[in-house]
Amino acid sequence: MEVFVSLQLLLLYHKVFKAHIVKCSIRDLDPPIQEYHQSGDLFVGGIASQSFNINPIEFTEDPRFALLDELVIVPKNYQHMLALEFAVKEINEDPEILPNVTLGFQIYDSYFSAKPTYHATMQLMSTPKRFVPNFKCDVQNNLLAIIGGLDSETSLDVAAMLGIYKIPQLLYGFAPLMKGTNPGLSFYQIYPNEALQHAGILSLLLHFRWTWIGVLLMDDDMGESIVRTVLPLFSKHGICFAFIGRGPKSVFLTGYQDMVQQGSKIYDKIMNSKANVFVTFGHSYTMNYLRWLPYLSHWGSIPWKTKGKVWILTAQMDFTSYIYQRTWDTDIIHGDLTFAIHSSHLPGFQKFVENRSPSNTKGDGFIWNFWHFAFNCVFPNQVQGEVMEANCTGQEKLESLPGFFFEMSMTSHSYSIYNAVYAVAHATHAMHQTKHRTLGKRLTLLDQNQWQLHHFLRNVAFNNSAGEKISFNKNGELIAGFDIENWIISSNQSFHRVKVGRMDLQDSHTRFEQAFTINDQDITWPLWFNQTQPSSVCSENCHPGYSKRVKEGEPFCCYDCMACPYGKISAQKDLDDCYKCSDEKYPSEKKDWCIPKNINFLSYEEPLGMSLAFFALSFSLITSLILGIFKKFQSTPIVKANNRSLTYILLISLLLCFLCALLFIGRPDNVTCLLRQTAFGIIFSVAISCVLAKTNTVVLAFMATRPGSRMRKWVHRSLANSTVFSCSLIQAGICAFWLSISPPFPDVDMHSVTEEIVLECNEGSVTLFCCVLGYMGFLALLSFTVAFFARKLPDAFNEAKFITFSMLVFCSVWLSFIPAYMSTKGKYMVAVEIFSILASTSGAGLLGCIFSPKCYIILLRPELNKKEQLMRRNY
Repeated sequence: MEVFVSLQLLLLYHKVFKAHIVKCSIRDLDPPIQEYHQSGDLFVGGIASQSFNINPIEFTEDPRFALLDELVIVPKNYQHMLALEFAVKEINEDPEILPNVTLGFQIYDSYFSAKPTYHATMQLMSTPKRFVPNFKCDVQNNLLAIIGGLDSETSLDVAAMLGIYKIPQLLYGFAPLMKGTNPGLSFYQIYPNEALQHAGILSLLLHFRWTWIGVLLMDDDMGESIVRTVLPLFSKHGICFAFIGRGPKSVFLTGYQDMVQQGSKIYDKIMNSKANVFVTFGHSYTMNYLRWLPYLSHWGSIPWKTKGKVWILTAQMDFTSYIYQRTWDTDIIHGDLTFAIHSSHLPGFQKFVENRSPSNTKGDGFIWNFWHFAFNCVFPNQVQGEVMEANCTGQEKLESLPGFFFEMSMTSHSYSIYNAVYAVAHATHAMHQTKHRTLGKRLTLLDQNQWQLHHFLRNVAFNNSAGEKISFNKNGELIAGFDIENWIISSNQSFHRVKVGRMDLQDSHTRFEQAFTINDQDITWPLWFNQTQPSSVCSENCHPGYSKRVKEGEPFCCYDCMACPYGKISAQKDLDDCYKCSDEKYPSEKKDWCIPKNINFLSYEEPLGMSLAFFALSFSLITSLILGIFKKFQSTPIVKANNRSLTYILLISLLLCFLCALLFIGRPDNVTCLLRQTAFGIIFSVAISCVLAKTNTVVLAFMATRPGSRMRKWVHRSLANSTVFSCSLIQAGICAFWLSISPPFPDVDMHSVTEEIVLECNEGSVTLFCCVLGYMGFLALLSFTVAFFARKLPDAFNEAKFITFSMLVFCSVWLSFIPAYMSTKGKYMVAVEIFSILASTSGAGLLGCIFSPKCYIILLRPELNKKEQLMRRNY
């Protein structure tokens, strides 16, 4: 029963299927002028872009395909079809890929127009030789995927049709308009993420410090996308735009007048611009427009010879030319830097291309037109009447064509097509292996569902014949990088591509800056620059020692250079602002770098420190000699006068004061910082207290000699000793309080002296330091006052007048010390203080004024050193 039902269903299916074949009929449109077909069990469709119709579509009559004489050929794009054929040939010869199955292809031209693109896409999905869209009639085309197109608009037109049937589409050109469209579109991009290319262009500009550039865009949606997304990124990284030009989109003859006028204005702006670098975001045919520019300026046939420019071209553009541009000037090409999808040499391709000729090619409808225009010849059997061109023999060599017409090595777009065919083959092979349909027989080819291929395409990964891994990321983009090429036109007009850099993300964690490499020495610059690296800036670089100040009303790349203010530097070119050096360094004279500061302090090794130490020791020695003299002549009247014990204490304190000066010399440490001010303050207070006590003794002694004076009871040694002790004790108390509250400590002064790091003693509490000095000044002033009033007392050994003068010297020295100390910096502050100590206590001060007269009498005038002299009065 089950067998019977099965036979009935089979007969019913056959009857319906046969009836369907009979009724399947639709009026076919005009057949395409050019197509390339190679049969196979499975086939890959191709949408090429070799020709375009120079006449626009008019909707006054039924649209038709263009005639041959209405087409403009881009000969270089013929290699795209050869790359597809070469890949299919290799796959069919490889028993490891799709064994027992032949792969074929069908290629149509898009003519850079929507109508033929839609027609070609539907033709690929229809029955061979019959235009029946959306039906399966007769023998089926086992279409796996479609490869195309070259430009964004063509790819979008193809995707609009394929998205309905979920047929895979592999784009080999840059297609930004595909982003953000219907997420259901089923396409894969044999093209790296365009953000990588934009980052590469930015890295290239920053590497050569080209911050003032021109930008040329096409006046279409892609140009608007660049303005909206890419140019702000450039501005963020310091790139300014001299101007942003928009090239015409139209390629029809009706738009020629507008193209001439618009192109003339753009070219004049380019030549008059201060910018030497221009970035062009264009389509595959934009290079043809760039070659027009030198001729558009005055509508002549001879280009306007002007200064050269460096053009940076995107990977979508290629060095292509129309047939009528065969003899045009190529100066605008020489030295250009262009990004290209990374490609490698494929063994066998050049040999495959060399053997190409119309005589040994079957099914190629493109080659006749290509051969006719590329070699400027005609085939006798395809024309009637007289012609100007020579006859084509079919033996012409492709390698004889100039590089802007055809290249023997595989271009980056052709390399992408080659990889796309292999990706489809590997994905198909993986799909059938997964379904276990091989079983040693032919693959099951009927009722293939192309949508099932998507899963395998997304996960495809293989090494091509060049040994490079091919795979897609999660967004359906090829995981690859960009080559940076330098286009060179030799003197014989031959065209060469030299790879001078790379923009390649090795892994997802690599940053764009790390992905960029460039070999400056390998670059050939345009002839205008005489092989020196061009500069493209609005303002010349601000040299170190200067900073930028943006000109009002102009872009931030246009600026004046201002010298750095005092205390600041700029160690690099083009800094926005100067900056201060660290505390350990100081600016150079030109303010272009920071010099390490010298560590400085008053040392014994330098002349100043050595001199001060010498004087301190000399005065100490003199004081010791005076003390020795007084000790030796201690029984003489002049030594006994005015309290001999006070004299000894005074001399010892002066000796210690001189030695205290040595604490101020040398590298400061904890001990010297604690002792230098406090020890000097206490010892010098003892000295001044002795002077005050001696002055009081003179006054009291004179007053006690008067008859009936009550002052005699005060004239004794205890009063003088009490004066010295009490006055010194007060100073010792101040110093003790100072050391307990905020003691001095070693410190580093980074700022007082510009070029030095001064090692010094921080006084801790400035208030208590001033109190110590103030107290010594108070004692000195008090001694001066008392001595001043006692200076004329009638006493042969009266010291009052000498004490008056010594205190006058002392006060003068220390009053001068204050402004001198405040106005000096670094080690010279210490030197001023040492000088004040030596001056106030040495020959010009206490030692010289008080003891010099006595030593003179003791050593040189001993006859005056008599008791009679002491008792004699002068009235």
